[in-house]
Amino acid sequence: MATDTLKSKAGASGAPGAFRRLLLDNGALTALIVLVIALSALSGDFLTTDNLLNIGVQAAVTAILAFGVTFVIVSAGIDLSVGSVAALSATMLAWSATQHGVPVVLAVLLAVATGVVAGLVNGFLIAYGKLPPFIATLAMLSVGRGLALVISQGSPIAFPDSVSHLGDTLGGWLPVPVLVMVVMGLVAALVLGRTYIGRSMYAIGGNEEAARLSGLRVPKQKLAIYALSGLFAAVAGIVLAARLSSAQPQAADGYELDAIAAVVIGGASLAGGTGKASGTLIGALILAVLRNGLNLLSVSAFWQQVVIGVVIALAVLLDTVRRKAGATPVAAGAGGPKGKQAVTYALAAVVTVAIVGATSFLHGGSPSSTTPRMGLSLSTLNNPFFVQIRAGAQAEAKKLGVDLTVTDAQNDASQQANQLQNFTSSGLGAVIVNPVDSDAAGNSVKAADKAGIPVVAVDRGVNHASVDTLVASDNVAGGELAAKTIAEKLGGKGRIVILQGQAGTSAARERAAGFAEGLKAYPGIQVLAQQPADFDRTKGLDVMSNLLQAHPDVQGVIAANDEMALGAIKALGSKAGKSVQVVGFDGTPDGLTAVKDGTLYASVAQQPSQLGRIAVDNALKAVRGEKVGPTVKVPVKVVTKDNVAGFSG
Repeated sequence: MATDTLKSKAGASGAPGAFRRLLLDNGALTALIVLVIALSALSGDFLTTDNLLNIGVQAAVTAILAFGVTFVIVSAGIDLSVGSVAALSATMLAWSATQHGVPVVLAVLLAVATGVVAGLVNGFLIAYGKLPPFIATLAMLSVGRGLALVISQGSPIAFPDSVSHLGDTLGGWLPVPVLVMVVMGLVAALVLGRTYIGRSMYAIGGNEEAARLSGLRVPKQKLAIYALSGLFAAVAGIVLAARLSSAQPQAADGYELDAIAAVVIGGASLAGGTGKASGTLIGALILAVLRNGLNLLSVSAFWQQVVIGVVIALAVLLDTVRRKAGATPVAAGAGGPKGKQAVTYALAAVVTVAIVGATSFLHGGSPSSTTPRMGLSLSTLNNPFFVQIRAGAQAEAKKLGVDLTVTDAQNDASQQANQLQNFTSSGLGAVIVNPVDSDAAGNSVKAADKAGIPVVAVDRGVNHASVDTLVASDNVAGGELAAKTIAEKLGGKGRIVILQGQAGTSAARERAAGFAEGLKAYPGIQVLAQQPADFDRTKGLDVMSNLLQAHPDVQGVIAANDEMALGAIKALGSKAGKSVQVVGFDGTPDGLTAVKDGTLYASVAQQPSQLGRIAVDNALKAVRGEKVGPTVKVPVKVVTKDNVAGFSG
């Protein structure tokens, strides 16, 4: 049975008590209002039509995922697999429609069915296999992501044009993802409040044993609950892929945590029994508003994670305070003062509009700055190579008097799309992008072009859109050079292994293609194994340790970046630089130190600081209307112990 609304404690009477109860009962809404007001006061770019629509688009995927997770959490479960299921469903759609000629309508149905089946598997393992929800869905997280990589072979698959329109706008201004979010939210509210399965969710979450004794078929209800979660995940995956114009096998990585956070921030309890679709929507909007506002205020990507973590903790703390105060959110479908709730929302909207309107005067009369403003979106700052690009860009920006905002996409193409949209709506003079994926960045770059904002690509190009210039080294040529370097060091004969980058990224694909092409000239080189280590030093250590068990006679290692090469060196121990030669890629400070020490034979250096410097320089030229070439090539250079002393990067 649904959880009843608790009455407020008797002592909290009068106007102050009523106001206190109002805030406690609507904590998430209160937090959203405060955020909107604060960010409107702090940034003149926040309260614009374009930016508010951006926030809606950026909240859409998380909200749709979170609606499905709401069903699970209300029933006292958890679903960690929704991000992977979203990626798998989108990959299935693109794979079947573009590579196997399945009609698009059937492909969409197949994608949705994929999500439902994944949810049914979760439900079966939990309801009949008696696995804890955490374990069952954690297993599906891994299985779903692995299947997406297997089907796509680790590469993005172009999305059918007819489905890609889900990422467009209606009438040139209303984003389709927002409409899908609203529709799915209404469906979720209807399921929770007006259906038998919805009432069953609250009953199971409130007291599963009591629900069973009252006649509910709990195992069958759990099957349906997790199937619904999988269905919503599939829809979210389709919307996300439509925004990116491609199905990314690594898409929605970590989104399950955002979805759970949105549900909790929205007032649901992880203990089960409470939760509403409207609260979940507010939770998703809070996360989107936070990320958008922090981007506009140029807050470090690292601090953004801290802030969001604090917000989640405060949301749970508020839930505890609310319960101690005797106020809990009304369980959808449990009855309650709907008219009073509507009045609360209306009053909140009026107060917000009034205060935000007043704060607009803070920005309306301020003179526009003559300092050129630019945004730089890097694929990740968890890699020394991209940190050096940032350092070079910031140094050049300071030298030229440019206000440069740097964001970290954390290897998430969707998050980068959000950042680029934020840059565009902020009216920056220019945008510099280091794409997570060349295909996925296309739509966002088109939007910037449409707004008349020059775009410079750095390190990687952008497909399906035009940029003013590309500042890059040639990853394929660098891969060929790495292969040549290791082959010549081994005298044209030997046994090597290759550590590949993160599956699905353009850098990993291009460097791997270069390795393969370069080794064709050396038939005496035998490749014993090729395994991904995700551009990560720890994974490089683990993968190399494993490969040594199967191939103790290895004589050489090619790694797609210096971080993995350094991990391999650690695994090799005293063999590194003596019986086993290692070649890395990027010329990072730690990599160059290893070259000096002799443990790393060579690094194919792309001079990342130069990439960042030249990108800012060309972006400023584009802002001033000066002519820039379509491509600026920064040559790669093999750095060995012989020439490392003179290399600056």
